[in-house]
Amino acid sequence: MNNIKIVTLRFNLDKPLYKKAWDYLQNVDKTKFKSHNFAIATSVSDYFERHYKNQSDPYFETRECEKKFVQQIISEVEKSLTNSVPNFLTACLAGLKIPQNQSYQSQSPEPVYAPDEVSVDDIDFDFVGG
Repeated sequence: MNNIKIVTLRFNLDKPLYKKAWDYLQNVDKTKFKSHNFAIATSVSDYFERHYKNQSDPYFETRECEKKFVQQIISEVEKSLTNSVPNFLTACLAGLKIPQNQSYQSQSPEPVYAPDEVSVDDIDFDFVGG
């Protein structure tokens, strides 16, 4: 015998909460939720898991938001480094002397050195690793 329970739901569309729930069910993404049963079961489970976790740990949502915020900061720093490190390394390899108050993107087009003063023998390649 199947272990199936049947529940009937009613949605009073005159009440905003029920109307909102009904609208979600009518527009559910069929690729993510196979059926209304699956969508409702997922929603109820997620809601009560979060509810009971918040009861036992009132700072749960705050820490969750902080983790997302820190992850966004890390992601943006990684993007920034990815964009600026190649320019920095190019400048190091070329022997440019970049003033600290000047960003790598806003360099003046003229180099600070005379082109005939730089040679490959003058560059210290120890930072590259071996």
